[in-house]
Amino acid sequence: MGVITLTTDLGHQDFYQAALKGSIISLLPDVRLVDITHEIPSFSMQHAAIVLKNAYHYFPKGTVHIIGIDTLFQEDTRYVAMKYDGHFFVGADNGIFSILLNDQHPEELIEIELIQDLRYVHFPLADVLTKAACHIVQGKSLSRLGPTLDKPLEKHILQPVYTETYIKGHVAYVDTFGNIISNISKELFNKVQKGRPFTLYFKRNETINKLSWHYSEVPEGEKLCLFGISNSLEIAINKGNASQLLGLYQDETIRVEFHEKY
Repeated sequence: MGVITLTTDLGHQDFYQAALKGSIISLLPDVRLVDITHEIPSFSMQHAAIVLKNAYHYFPKGTVHIIGIDTLFQEDTRYVAMKYDGHFFVGADNGIFSILLNDQHPEELIEIELIQDLRYVHFPLADVLTKAACHIVQGKSLSRLGPTLDKPLEKHILQPVYTETYIKGHVAYVDTFGNIISNISKELFNKVQKGRPFTLYFKRNETINKLSWHYSEVPEGEKLCLFGISNSLEIAINKGNASQLLGLYQDETIRVEFHEKY
């Protein structure tokens, strides 16, 4: 049996997560369920997209990823199933698919047209999306779920601003360890840097002017920047919580300035 992953904002305190899992197991008792996380801040599509983008490619091709963010039923709510990079994603068409795609094109995009059980009218995650995910993981065609869509609902997120001499970005995510992950990709950094020295500026007039390869490259308690597993520019403190110690939090600005070689 295939794999279904779960990325939601349901938390661990209430019965919602258990209801979701129970609805899947009732349809497919032998399915392999994997929790990516249930601790996404409520309705935070950007947060969920960052987590999922950095996790999904570690799973085998054909894995189905349920996205349980802002899935509550409304009259104009559209639920979609998408095939992208050999993986399948199901969720509400609320903008998160456009964030995941990041200007790329899906292999398939389908509107899910399943009759909802009225018992689940307030919880389509455990009905419409569950049924669609189980349909896909059994190897059935996406086209049987509903009509083809040209593109998902677009949601624009803050992008870095750059010139030949600087990149202005912001904090996109703070992980459990307090590492600060920016929205400046390694690709963009290298494109603008062109081998030049740089200075990274952020809150409290703090600066860093050297890229590290790993967190322990500096003494314990010292700050550093690097491109980690996310492939985005990170600010960290070796064995410390950079976000708290540096006072740098979600959406705050960072700036990289590039200098001519001496």
